[in-house]
Amino acid sequence: MANSAIVGINWGDEGKGRMVDLLTKDYDVVVRYQGGGNAGHTVINEQGKFALHLLPSGIFRKGVVNILGNGVALDPENLSKEIEEVTSKGVSLTPENLKISDRASLLLPWHRELDGLEEERLKDKKYGSTKQGIAPFYSDKYQKKTVLAGELLHPEELRAHLQDIMEWKNLIITKVYGAKPYTMEDLDAWINTYCEKIKPYVCDTRIFLREAKKAGKNVLFEAQLGSLRDLDAGIYPYTTSSNTIAAYAPVGAGCPSIKIENIIGIVKAYSTCVGEGPFVSEMFGPEADHLREVGLEYGAKTGRPRRVGAMDLVATKYGVEVQAATEVALTKLDVLSDLDKIPVCVKYEYNGEEINEFPFPTELNKCKPVIKYVPGWKKDISHVTKWEDLPQEARDYVEFIEKAIECPITYVSVGPERDSIIYRK
Repeated sequence: MANSAIVGINWGDEGKGRMVDLLTKDYDVVVRYQGGGNAGHTVINEQGKFALHLLPSGIFRKGVVNILGNGVALDPENLSKEIEEVTSKGVSLTPENLKISDRASLLLPWHRELDGLEEERLKDKKYGSTKQGIAPFYSDKYQKKTVLAGELLHPEELRAHLQDIMEWKNLIITKVYGAKPYTMEDLDAWINTYCEKIKPYVCDTRIFLREAKKAGKNVLFEAQLGSLRDLDAGIYPYTTSSNTIAAYAPVGAGCPSIKIENIIGIVKAYSTCVGEGPFVSEMFGPEADHLREVGLEYGAKTGRPRRVGAMDLVATKYGVEVQAATEVALTKLDVLSDLDKIPVCVKYEYNGEEINEFPFPTELNKCKPVIKYVPGWKKDISHVTKWEDLPQEARDYVEFIEKAIECPITYVSVGPERDSIIYRK
């Protein structure tokens, strides 16, 4: 077994959490390397149904060490609540199986407020933020206006550092947005209520990963969101504020020397998108409503309805390329089981011409989907466990996608449960 990354190929919400939960049986360490609590990974296993936002999806496997890397937007409030929720359902979390990089920057109390204030200021030009403070956090991180998790272990220096940052941030909060300033009493309450709960998990994860590498341990890197939300490769500015691509994983994990041999890209059998921005293959009306209801397409973090559309082969091939995916897991194939015919976006029409290449972000709004319909299978496949037992039409659909994106589809998910998977290796 080699080191691997599980990444999203499209807009996010592809089903990465269920694949991490499934595959961690073969790994010793799972690392979240970017993003924050602004998206969720839904996992269903014998312990129940969980919507994870910061915790790595390997926490349900005994013997697996889970790490929040230095590239993560570490939100003490959300993380402490998530730890309480998960442990209340019988999942064991200790400093032995959950470790937080001491170099992870903390998402501070004002980041969420600033996120909401800026979206309110933008009004109809908003970016579609989940208002979890991610953009203000990463902006401050690169301005060196955050504190590191390791500073929780040095309380006096932490308070002095927070005092300096707060004075600067209050200028923006009060003068730009006209909001109420923060006080050290606010920050002390934040530290005591939330930060103290996560402090036992903070350590030098670089050393742990270095020794794990020496010992030949297998590492699985878990991404948040997908290729099209990547800050550099995505549909800017309707992206997240971090790099979601696998190439960033060793850096965001804090151990750049770890080499990734396998990159498993997760693709949904149709398209979904949460938030604003261009979505060429988007469907509307009863057809979209039906797909949304059958697929339970509501955000794991926000609960807001996801936009739905036809499988977009142009965007998916692009996502495979920028992730450098070596294989693909196709999820939610069972959701399409009651359709007579299945729409697929095979090309885009741009300025009267059909194109195969994913265009520059500002050109996307001028693109129209070129739709091809393929036969449906009209049969429940949720209990199928072997490739050859799938209806021929379902196999044809998978192979049609596989050929178009030029990457082998090695897993086919036919249900949300851990074992509702077909192996094609």
